[in-house]
Amino acid sequence: MAEPRWLNKKEQQAWRAFIAAQRVVNSRIEQQLQRDAGIPHTYYEILVRLSDATDGRLRMSELAVATLGSRSRLSHAVNRLEQNGWVRREGIESDRRGQVAIITDAGREKLVEAAPGHVEEVRSAIFDALTPEQVDQLFAIGTALAENTGQER
Repeated sequence: MAEPRWLNKKEQQAWRAFIAAQRVVNSRIEQQLQRDAGIPHTYYEILVRLSDATDGRLRMSELAVATLGSRSRLSHAVNRLEQNGWVRREGIESDRRGQVAIITDAGREKLVEAAPGHVEEVRSAIFDALTPEQVDQLFAIGTALAENTGQER
């Protein structure tokens, strides 16, 4: 077995800062969406992905990849969104096992209602603390990490 590639002091500091920032930002965003819109960030992300998709629809398998979730977890979330009238599902004629999720008008309204508070929290939690150069760096770092893990978005 090969010797582990231990982190040096600078890498350990960067890793710990990344983890701390991730936890704080995720917590703030989750709390804001729950408090102001009554939905978890996962549901908001699903609505955004559907809203951005052509005709407001995505195959469930594509939606799972886009939201980095398991199919079973996504199915549960979409069930809840269906119960709220924000999403509906349809079968795919050419694929008996396949389904598409479709954002409804009520789902678009929920997204329009939730977006201003969400964007303000994202701005407050992240972008207000960064210089324009750091925003460019954040984009470059995020892109590099996503590409390295095969999760380009």
